[in-house]
Amino acid sequence: MSRSARLLCASLLGALSVATTAVAAPAPGGPGADDGFQGSDKSGIVTSDTTDSKVWATVQEDGGLGEVFFPDLATPSSRALRLVVADAQSGTVSAGNLTTRQVDPKSLTFAQTATDPDGRWRLTATYVTDPSRATVLADVRFSAKDKRRYSVHALYEPTLADTRTDDTARSAGTDLVATDAKSGASALTAQPAFAKTTNNYRGTSDADVVGNAYDSAGPGAVVQAGRLAFSRGGRATLALAFADAPDAALATARASLQRPFLFTLARYAAGWRDYLRGLKRPPASLRGGDERDLYTTSILVLAASEDKTHRGAYVASPSMPWRWGKEAPSGPYHLVWSRDLYQIATGLIAAGDSAGANRALDWLFTTQQKADGSFPQNSKPDGTPVWTGLQMDEVAFPMVLAHQLGRTDPATWSHVKRAADFLLSYQDPETGNVAPWSPMERWENQSGFSPATIASEIAGLVCAAEIAKANGDDASAAKYLATADEWQSKVKAWTVTTTGPYSPQPYFLRLTKDGDPDAPTTYSTGDGGPSAADQRTVVDPSFLDLVRLGVLPADDPDIINSEKVVDEQLGVQTARGFFWHRAAFDGYGEFRDGRPWDFGQEPDSRTTIGRAWPLLNGERGEAQIATGDTAGATTQLRAMTNAAGPGGMLPEQVWDQNPPSGQPGFEPGTPTLSATPLAWTHAQYLRLAWDLADGAVSEQPAVVAERYAKTK
Repeated sequence: MSRSARLLCASLLGALSVATTAVAAPAPGGPGADDGFQGSDKSGIVTSDTTDSKVWATVQEDGGLGEVFFPDLATPSSRALRLVVADAQSGTVSAGNLTTRQVDPKSLTFAQTATDPDGRWRLTATYVTDPSRATVLADVRFSAKDKRRYSVHALYEPTLADTRTDDTARSAGTDLVATDAKSGASALTAQPAFAKTTNNYRGTSDADVVGNAYDSAGPGAVVQAGRLAFSRGGRATLALAFADAPDAALATARASLQRPFLFTLARYAAGWRDYLRGLKRPPASLRGGDERDLYTTSILVLAASEDKTHRGAYVASPSMPWRWGKEAPSGPYHLVWSRDLYQIATGLIAAGDSAGANRALDWLFTTQQKADGSFPQNSKPDGTPVWTGLQMDEVAFPMVLAHQLGRTDPATWSHVKRAADFLLSYQDPETGNVAPWSPMERWENQSGFSPATIASEIAGLVCAAEIAKANGDDASAAKYLATADEWQSKVKAWTVTTTGPYSPQPYFLRLTKDGDPDAPTTYSTGDGGPSAADQRTVVDPSFLDLVRLGVLPADDPDIINSEKVVDEQLGVQTARGFFWHRAAFDGYGEFRDGRPWDFGQEPDSRTTIGRAWPLLNGERGEAQIATGDTAGATTQLRAMTNAAGPGGMLPEQVWDQNPPSGQPGFEPGTPTLSATPLAWTHAQYLRLAWDLADGAVSEQPAVVAERYAKTK
């Protein structure tokens, strides 16, 4: 178990003991404690390639399964499914020393092996889902020197319908069934059948789940447990199924157990292998098996991030870092963001999955706001908007994506035109500012003139102009190009300072509040950062979008000098590579002592620290490729590879030079408890891998680069 998992992932094991009393009655101690969802350091995601099986399971770094999603990727219906070993002689319960591995690099099959520190027992669980049903399956193997001394128990915590305190649990013969107060049900069964079952409340009666045998519990925060019975070969299969009603869930679980686990495993793996065969072969330029495996895993993670009912809805991450794990309904990483979806779609295009990218664009068009042509800040997979912020890059990126996919049909044009017209006509109702000023830039918490946002707006308008021409609307095309040209000519005047403290040469700022980068305008950076930071002191690497999208050449002297500034101000050297913080004074990360990030940090407190973001290595690598620095880009891909956690999951953030105070073992360059896996990071890995192979920035719209970056 990792040091970060021990510190930040609350484990049920600390409450368990081996009791000897079995009581056939409702459990005491209701309604139980709501401890939120588990840590976001996932070691894998398990789901089939089929749309018939609307279930996803996450693999926890500290053991067992974390959230299981049903019936969509925004609805966690399980908090945990763990396996523990009880020692009748010592009266203790243990999960053992744990390792996680991806069994097959060409499928999302993961196995965890737990061993007794003294070598007295060994427990292995292999996880897949039934391609035909909403069932998670675990193949469990147990061996021990003295089998009579030990028992193995499955501990399951339902959170049906994304609620954690209103479930009811009961035993149904040798099976376990749970229902939600409003909708949804689950069934946990085993083959051979459980030798004993019990239903309890989290934080109260669950201290005795190994020994107790309560018939029912709830409504409340419930925990169910079943004692496994093994075949002579020391093998058992668990089936956790979901449905609208308990009888249907139980029938689903039993149906999944009718076929041998190895049969289902083979079919599950074959589905993913068939999907991969329809894509491009991995780039020959990848070095070593770890890069090739991570490339393939990145494709699978993106594919697994797509909802199976609302096709094209790819969520940001199947995890809930920090404060978001306390929320119900679940947090924003389970939502679809226009910006993240663009990143995912371009990663899919690079890997050869244009069909998935087209579904993403189609989904975006279904969520486009009818009133004005903008796009929601984020949405549920069914398209329901959640947060109400407006971010101009999220309006612009769908236009760029449409052009990259070669979509010029009249229906596409109607959506693109509405988005482009929105950019040209936007005026903020509170400040009176007009585009390219944005109410929010890509890091979500600031308004102003952002070079990254302006880059996307310029690229979006140029791409929209091309689609307009294809539809015979030359007037709109001319209008879009004229605006794009004007913004491109002014982007430096809005965002490059010549009076900043970090360099005597001009450099890009994260943003300006007033469009005057030489002015000492101050603002509060948020998340415990300065309450009145001079905007000339706040830098980030986002200006590289100007290169990536073809708005400025990579060898522009202000770009080159800005890279030097962010290297000095935001760079983090680790044994695993050189990484970057996302912005000066960033506080979006754990507390200094390792506690999860939360709202409400007082300005100037610096109590929380944003760590380094591996996706920024991909962006720097793209800029290096644009200048012909293949060696530098190769170094960035290696750093991203080194940042992967167990199971090949790429995180949002890695530990920097500020590990939790007084807590050894947090190796710089390894994943924090930020969102893991983050689809954006995996998409960036795929793009950089192909950019290296092709010697060009594949995502860069040629029509934009030819207009700006390739002209002197």
